[in-house]
Amino acid sequence: MNAMQIGIRKTLVIAATLISIGAVTGCHKKASGIDPNALGPAPAPPAAAPTATITADPLAIDLGQSVILNWRTQNAATVSIDSIGDVATNGTQTVSPSTSTNFHLTAKGDGGTTEANVRVTVRVPVAPAAPPADTDMGSEAAFHQNVQDVFFDYDSYDLRPDAVAATTRAAAYLTVHPAIKVVIGGYCDDRGSAEYNLALGENRANAARTALVNSGVPASRLRVISYGKEKQFCTEENESCWQQNRRAQFSLDR
Repeated sequence: MNAMQIGIRKTLVIAATLISIGAVTGCHKKASGIDPNALGPAPAPPAAAPTATITADPLAIDLGQSVILNWRTQNAATVSIDSIGDVATNGTQTVSPSTSTNFHLTAKGDGGTTEANVRVTVRVPVAPAAPPADTDMGSEAAFHQNVQDVFFDYDSYDLRPDAVAATTRAAAYLTVHPAIKVVIGGYCDDRGSAEYNLALGENRANAARTALVNSGVPASRLRVISYGKEKQFCTEENESCWQQNRRAQFSLDR
């Protein structure tokens, strides 16, 4: 075998070897990636947490007035408000609380629970305190200076103009001193029988009492008594002395 034949044979051997290697390599498939369907469904994202707000208009009222509550929520399945109960997830409601109230809202959903609050102040009127009792009796001198005796004509219990003026001044003083109570004594001069003068003295005391009541002094503060002719202020037998005895006298009733 000459050299040329040897070279050709080597070339054929190499070519056959390469073809054999290619056939072996072609029998293997490429490795494929992971099939997503084989892993099952992807997990769902977490549910959003609910949000909530609640407002009141107005925030302060007088007793008997109304308030409008307004609430808004998101991602909530149920909503409730204390003292009202279950409500829509969004809404308004008119309420009339009788006392200051904290409206507490609770919103629940798949993402959890959230709360919101609004406070309404109710102004309740307070009864004015009774004024302290006036216990000022004043001095006895001031009493007699302002509450002076009234005098009458003979055999009469009609108030004269000077007696009307005196009872008007007396009523004004007694009005600003409501703690004072008064005894009104009716007196007569010594003429006539004791029985007649007791009745006349009572009429004179009652005439003075009526004048004070008509001027605004409560009747419950006035007490009447008749002395007739039993207690004389002057014992002389003349008109000047008799006039002193025909009177209605005012005294502090202690």
